[in-house]
Amino acid sequence: MITADSHLHTSFSADSKTAPRDQILSAVSAGLSHMTFTDHYDPDFPEGDLDFTFDIDTYFHTLAELKEEFAGKIDIGIGIELGAQPHIPGMLNELASGYPFDFVINSTHLVKRIDPYDTRIYFRDRTEKEGLRLYFEEVLANLNVFEDYDSAGHIDYAFRYLPSHSRDYAPYPEYGDVLDEILKTVIDKGKCLEINTAGLKAGLTFAHPHPEILKRYRELGGELITTGSDAHNPAQIGKYFDVTGDLLTNLGFRYYAVFRNRKPVFLPL
Repeated sequence: MITADSHLHTSFSADSKTAPRDQILSAVSAGLSHMTFTDHYDPDFPEGDLDFTFDIDTYFHTLAELKEEFAGKIDIGIGIELGAQPHIPGMLNELASGYPFDFVINSTHLVKRIDPYDTRIYFRDRTEKEGLRLYFEEVLANLNVFEDYDSAGHIDYAFRYLPSHSRDYAPYPEYGDVLDEILKTVIDKGKCLEINTAGLKAGLTFAHPHPEILKRYRELGGELITTGSDAHNPAQIGKYFDVTGDLLTNLGFRYYAVFRNRKPVFLPL
């Protein structure tokens, strides 16, 4: 049973209007034991789009007060989701080490400075297969150049935005070579793989990553996972944790991690 949401957003993220307190109240109402705020911080995001940066000092001050207020009701962590790009590893590592975060997610939102969310632009000059492979290659590059993270976030994120609006895909064998490199990199570096239920929220038939990827991760010896809803509003907190917990148990996982002071605390499934 999953009772910890380690990927969620508030109004500190440019794409959410939810007050941090409202996310906490929702998590308490849902019976969660742990939650970790991981608002978006994407340095060097393309101009003209949303500004995925925020005042980190204010972030810490706001969340620290709420953490104290809700002590005894829910365990609150202060984390961050860093949007990785291969040309800014120094900036990312400086951010990760420069503040007392509990948890850091390494997420790929951009490929060559284009977000797959912008479907008409990202897939304008490439096929869906080319676009997905390029995304996976960017994920692999980011995991190798930005190493001060705890969990690899939504590693097949780009699939949500295929022009065909397909709701499922077969990651193996089509992308098996690069996916295996991603998974081996996560394992070899002692990092976690994130299970992100936003795929189900978006109408896919699976949480990120695809069950075949989770199965392969386990076959390769991967055991470390974190769980998150990627919630941007209160209704999404802990969403689909029941079916995701069942999936993980069926695949042979027995525990998952919550990070405090950048150290894992293991909880049973």
